[in-house]
Amino acid sequence: MPTALTIRKIDGKPGQIYYPLELIATPPTKPSSSQLLIRISAFALNHRDLFIRQHLYPGTTFSVPLCADGVGVVTSAGSSPSAQQYHNKRVILSPGTGWKDNPHGPEDPRGYRILGGTKVLELGTAVTELVIDADEVALAPEHLSDVEAAALPLVGLTAWRATMVKAANAMHEGGNVLITGIGGGVAIMAMLFAVAKGVNMYVTSGSQEKIDRAVSMGAKGGVSYKEEGWEKKLLAMLPEGGKKTFDAIIDGSGGDIVDKGVKLLKAGGIISVYGMTIAPKMNFSMAAVLKNIEVRGSTMGSKKDFEDMLAFVNEKKIRPVVSRVVKRLKNISEIDGLFEDIKQAKQFGKLVVEVTEEDRMEDKSSGSKL
Repeated sequence: MPTALTIRKIDGKPGQIYYPLELIATPPTKPSSSQLLIRISAFALNHRDLFIRQHLYPGTTFSVPLCADGVGVVTSAGSSPSAQQYHNKRVILSPGTGWKDNPHGPEDPRGYRILGGTKVLELGTAVTELVIDADEVALAPEHLSDVEAAALPLVGLTAWRATMVKAANAMHEGGNVLITGIGGGVAIMAMLFAVAKGVNMYVTSGSQEKIDRAVSMGAKGGVSYKEEGWEKKLLAMLPEGGKKTFDAIIDGSGGDIVDKGVKLLKAGGIISVYGMTIAPKMNFSMAAVLKNIEVRGSTMGSKKDFEDMLAFVNEKKIRPVVSRVVKRLKNISEIDGLFEDIKQAKQFGKLVVEVTEEDRMEDKSSGSKL
């Protein structure tokens, strides 16, 4: 029977609890005419998976497989042409459903539903196999390994919308863009997209090692946000002979980013916010109003955004950065270690789990619960 990685319920309050990981056996399922049976090769963690274990994510539930990122091979396809085109192909899963191509937001009245760990969509990629609609996958980029392909979906989609959609006017050769908090998966993908577009791209981090790695990958420079007055140091790094302001800030932290933006951005500059890890609120000052600064919220993206992102990744041969890999779905202790990396912000890039043939062999002898 197929195996899934889930969380086990124990008593405790949201934010104070930390649900243990658990492996369960799930009933085998056959695809309908428009569906695919996918043998998962690799899946990746995101910060939301940690929030789910802490019961800090909406809809957190149990017995639903974790994770939204995955890649695998279609071993059985329904009879429809949309499904048959993927038979025996390696595919990458869109991390959510309910949003086709509306530029403003999901068309589905239920909103955008993300794979993994919640009751709003009882599917996740931390499994040995799954059944999903053919409309929710795309061919995996051929230049990527399984591990790299698994690292791409959620962070690639989120970074694409935050940069190429919400801050599109800044994403051109010679534009000046700041990406905060380099090291996380979204920030790194945003950096890779910006570098591929010829943008003068700068970063912040609390770690000089992460800044140095970003520079080695194409960033023009970076500063530690722990330094007092770091924004002045950053402005001094901008190219001589050009404008000494930024066109856009791509931010996943929140906090005082608007106050910093007043000092860093040109008039009418954009702050594209895809997350608020410091706090769920941030101030918007009169100084920002007078400077015509725009703050644009950006969450995930549509299937069209996903396809546009994949086309760009294919064209530019972009490779996601992988921080660490654990082999075997059933290696619970090492997967727990990946969660610790997220807790401690140790990673530079994505944390990936490879599903091996040993996992699949054990599926054949599993009972109702592992």
